[in-house]
Amino acid sequence: MTDAPVEPDPEPPAQSRWSGGGAHVLIAALCALLGFAVVLQVQRTAAGDTLAAARPDDLVQILDELQRREDDLNSEIAGLQESLGRLQRSGESSEEALAEAQRQSAALGILTGTVPATGPGVSIVINDPDGRVPPEVLLDAIQELRNAGAEAFQVGPVRIGVDSAFTGSGGAVVLDGRALTAPYTITAVGDPPTLAAALAIPGGVLDTVRRAGGTMDVTQSDRVTVDALRQPREPLYARPAQ
Repeated sequence: MTDAPVEPDPEPPAQSRWSGGGAHVLIAALCALLGFAVVLQVQRTAAGDTLAAARPDDLVQILDELQRREDDLNSEIAGLQESLGRLQRSGESSEEALAEAQRQSAALGILTGTVPATGPGVSIVINDPDGRVPPEVLLDAIQELRNAGAEAFQVGPVRIGVDSAFTGSGGAVVLDGRALTAPYTITAVGDPPTLAAALAIPGGVLDTVRRAGGTMDVTQSDRVTVDALRQPREPLYARPAQ
């Protein structure tokens, strides 16, 4: 008598296969985003040395806005910790992990510049009639906006990313290989009063633009849109750790 053929075990559904490795990846992404928020908060605290020459009224306003931003960051950190704990307690449920992955993907897309962003913020126009505003001034403007809590920004048609670079000279500014022409426009998403105050600090961006013979107008708005996108880059050396 011949043995009956043994039926192979059915392949587990795609959802079950995803829940093991995919949820571990999600937990790692949550930890990375949590660390990013903490480092960002420390960097903003360290930037206080540049305020030594500010007027008392300006310092009070900036301090109030920074305190509010700190509260927002603390709430965001608490939310990330809660999400991480919920995933761990749920036994890495694939449905919950997938929903959380989609939410975090959108947040990371804004940070990396691969998706559009909208929200309250400022629109900045820098006029340079004599062609004397150097690229360093635009870089300083971006740095001040970042230190003041801007979450997404673009200069003209170029989205600012972690590897963006200003080159060239006054009247011939180049950003990430693209030539910019005056008037230079900057759009930033963040708390409007805080961003505007950061640019107007005595001895800061506004004064530098004026010394170069230019003018700068800052418009606060309840809604601005950063729609320029950066193309995702394939890493040359980095690989996911196993």
